[in-house]
Amino acid sequence: MDFSEKGIYCLIFENQDCKFEIGKKGEFSFPAGFYIYVGSALGSGGLKRVTRHINLSRNKDRSPRWHVDYLHLNPSFRLVSAVSALTSANLECALASKIGGDSVSGFGCTDCTCSSHLFYRKKSPLSEITEAFQSLKLSSFMLKL
Repeated sequence: MDFSEKGIYCLIFENQDCKFEIGKKGEFSFPAGFYIYVGSALGSGGLKRVTRHINLSRNKDRSPRWHVDYLHLNPSFRLVSAVSALTSANLECALASKIGGDSVSGFGCTDCTCSSHLFYRKKSPLSEITEAFQSLKLSSFMLKL
């Protein structure tokens, strides 16, 4: 797998019940469970963006740049897997729409018209995520962390 290629991805976090501030967006409450963040990797670095997320989650060594970085840096959140697919098409919003459900309003979607790119589940959403990629005719691969 060449991580320099373009694509889309989902980051899956498991968390304990917590409340904390997300930059200028203010304070958010996060019930215990799983959170799915939908992102795109269509820039010049491609899916290397996923490795950036993994490294930040492990090392917690940088200041937050995007909304999702606040999850990586919070001790109540643990990145458990990343699911990615190669594509040069802008399918981030379509994937977010396929996943849908309970969400954190305005999270991770400042560059589009979606209501959110962060979704909540009480139980592990791995099979659901794989199905969402398949419904868009994308072959996904998973990294369990």
